[in-house]
Amino acid sequence: MVTLTPLHYVYFFIVLLVIITMAFKKDTVLPCILGIFLVGFMYSGSLVKGIQVVYNSLITAGNEFWSIILVISLVVAMSHALRDIGADELMMVPIKKLMINPSITFFALGFVMLFFSWFIWPSPAVALVGAIMLPAALKAGLPPIWAAVAMNIFGHGVGLSGDYFIQGAPAITAKAANIDNPLTLIQASFPLWLVMSIVTVGCSFFMMKKDLKNYAPKANSPAKAQSAEASKPTIGVYFVSILTPLAFLLDIYIMYKYKLKGGDATALVGGTTVLIMVFASIIKHNFVNSFEKITDYIREGFMFGIKIFAPVIIIGAFFFLGSEENAKIILGPDATGLLSDVGLYLSDKIALSKFSVAFVQIVVGIITGLDGSGFSGLPLLGSLAQTFSVAMDINKEVLAALGQISTIWVGGGTIIPWGIIPVAAICNVEPLELARKNLPPVVIGFIATFITALFFL
Repeated sequence: MVTLTPLHYVYFFIVLLVIITMAFKKDTVLPCILGIFLVGFMYSGSLVKGIQVVYNSLITAGNEFWSIILVISLVVAMSHALRDIGADELMMVPIKKLMINPSITFFALGFVMLFFSWFIWPSPAVALVGAIMLPAALKAGLPPIWAAVAMNIFGHGVGLSGDYFIQGAPAITAKAANIDNPLTLIQASFPLWLVMSIVTVGCSFFMMKKDLKNYAPKANSPAKAQSAEASKPTIGVYFVSILTPLAFLLDIYIMYKYKLKGGDATALVGGTTVLIMVFASIIKHNFVNSFEKITDYIREGFMFGIKIFAPVIIIGAFFFLGSEENAKIILGPDATGLLSDVGLYLSDKIALSKFSVAFVQIVVGIITGLDGSGFSGLPLLGSLAQTFSVAMDINKEVLAALGQISTIWVGGGTIIPWGIIPVAAICNVEPLELARKNLPPVVIGFIATFITALFFL
């Protein structure tokens, strides 16, 4: 049985403070810094250690985010090179035929993101879809924020919460729940996943339609217009326009054939991005002049990436303290996951019934998802499903699936700013704005999924 200490209460109070700060549309960096210091000070009992924890937590968060920062920065650098050569306009031509209005574009962008997310996971998919389809989506009249919503909801929500092809999430959940065959969990999760997906996507779409009534597209900037006008297509430009999508399609084939996922898949996309940027630079500026231009593109990309990620590293550092794995790195080997402890405590204190057990499972899933991982809470939720199934007559597979869906939709993530940075960055929108757009449909989806789960438990 887990006993909450003053440290747990202080941490959870800071979590609530961060959520309230977000609700008032204020930046959350200050409460997160204070929270890190208080946790470090209370855990160690040393003022010096508390100060050191602030720095060490930022190093840990930076290490976790570095691969995402890198690939986003490289994609931005590549997009600048493609823009200067005019290849981005040429690549839009065939896609424009499909993206004829914002409504169709919303679903086209979403389903392409879903497809790639199933096979290569969302983070690499963001880079691929963003680099190839996002410009065409914006040209079709889809606002950047709703392009981000489509990519985020379909990829990190619908795609990752099911994970039906790579099956990383159900394998972890099933193992923790003592379910021998992950396919059993997958079959049990399908009705819940389908309800969550349809309700959330539907709500997002209707919100977009309402929002579009007041949307006025921004005119192209003079610099971009001049660049497009000055860049007349040459054989080299046409070649780059064809090479770029083919290179990424080849990446997808390689990922599928050699079962590359996660960091390996991201590395393949990132390396391809760099080579395309270099090739486009040489075509545009010739070999000698490209020395300076490649440096400029890299600098522009990293300035964008660091600008977006700087506050997120601090926010993520605080919430990483809620994950046991990261807490041990930051605080010490005896540290526990503060968010996980709160979830276990709630499960011990609430009387058992199908309603209360399902409620605890979805709440614990949401709480453990706040660390921005999406997967770190799966062992806890699988263990809870196993524990509840021993204590009462309940469908363990459905209960485990409910926890899996809830924690991944939150931490995977769709409604916490530190979990949606890749999509926000690639679409050039504020993470807080994206989180606010996602929140109502995701909450409605949770309610519908919770009610559905009661019928199957």
